[in-house]
Amino acid sequence: MKNTKKLSRGLSCVAGEYLVAGQLSNLGYLATITLRNSKGIDILCSNEGGNRIVSIQVKTNQCSERGWVLDKKGEEMFNDNFFYVFVNLNTNTGNTPDFFVVPSKIVADNLRLSHKQWIDTPNRNGGKHTDTRMRKFRDSDGKYLNNWSTLGL
Repeated sequence: MKNTKKLSRGLSCVAGEYLVAGQLSNLGYLATITLRNSKGIDILCSNEGGNRIVSIQVKTNQCSERGWVLDKKGEEMFNDNFFYVFVNLNTNTGNTPDFFVVPSKIVADNLRLSHKQWIDTPNRNGGKHTDTRMRKFRDSDGKYLNNWSTLGL
């Protein structure tokens, strides 16, 4: 069902986290949403045996665009047990949500490279772009769409 009402940013974020936790549970994993003061980690997830645990940061947008805004600190936040799940709620299309599961190292490298390319490209007036803390991760070709096996659980 198509939602014509735009959700607040807070509701959109919470919806994404619960959708990811539900999807992980449906796949047979143990998923726990962390408290709001858990910096950078939205979900802790393990296999059923509990011998492999990963931390997940969820980034949600309401549309169907395969791009999500992050901060510069995303360039430095990575390890083998840390993943991002990017969610498109698809409220503008009425389609079910899409999930993009990406290792944090891939995100960090992508943010660094794409930002450098943006800085090195002249702006529409031919001048230099002004550097900001904002970065954008994109998965235009859907390489990470529903790629849950990436978690290695």
